[in-house]
Amino acid sequence: MHNNMRIALSIIAVFAGLLLSCTSNAQKRVSQNNSNNMENKGTKTLVVFFSHAGENYNVGNIKVGNTKRVADAISELTGADQFEIVANKSYDMAYKPLIELATKEAKNNEFPTYKEKIDNIAKYDTIYVGGPVWWGTYPRVMFSFFRDYDLNGKTLIPFTTHEGSGLGSADNDLRKAYPKANLLSGFSIYGHECQKSGIKDKVAELIKKY
Repeated sequence: MHNNMRIALSIIAVFAGLLLSCTSNAQKRVSQNNSNNMENKGTKTLVVFFSHAGENYNVGNIKVGNTKRVADAISELTGADQFEIVANKSYDMAYKPLIELATKEAKNNEFPTYKEKIDNIAKYDTIYVGGPVWWGTYPRVMFSFFRDYDLNGKTLIPFTTHEGSGLGSADNDLRKAYPKANLLSGFSIYGHECQKSGIKDKVAELIKKY
């Protein structure tokens, strides 16, 4: 009688152990699935920008362009990747001839070529699009980028650096280029502010709404 009870208790203990093991494994699988789902829901952010170093209005001759300083701050604050649009032609000239060239490009609806390409644009969900304001909008080389890459369906955040133009028509032109994108309200920063040590704090304040 005692032997039978001991055998029965041993069998129950074995089944209990198996049940706990299965439950534990199932819980692990659920935890892993939840973790994978969280990873899949994560977004990937990119900053696409054109920046002009050298002589800038009301700033002087600068080694790092105003827009790049903003782009760098965005990347530091958000972990965003960067793609800098670098034109094949040189814009390294005094302010007046630069504006004359920018005006000519805009009036002629030109599409200046640029260096490098993005092979993985599809992986980005949110894209900051930045540049200085030339002739009331983004520089024409940025329109070359807009022509080459389809950003429809993505969340776009326009930003500009300027000395009184604000966003100009940059946001409207971005909407025309990508009518099916989720275009958020953009922001602009004075060029002379970009060269100050507090630019990162300024950018942090502006992008916290996103």
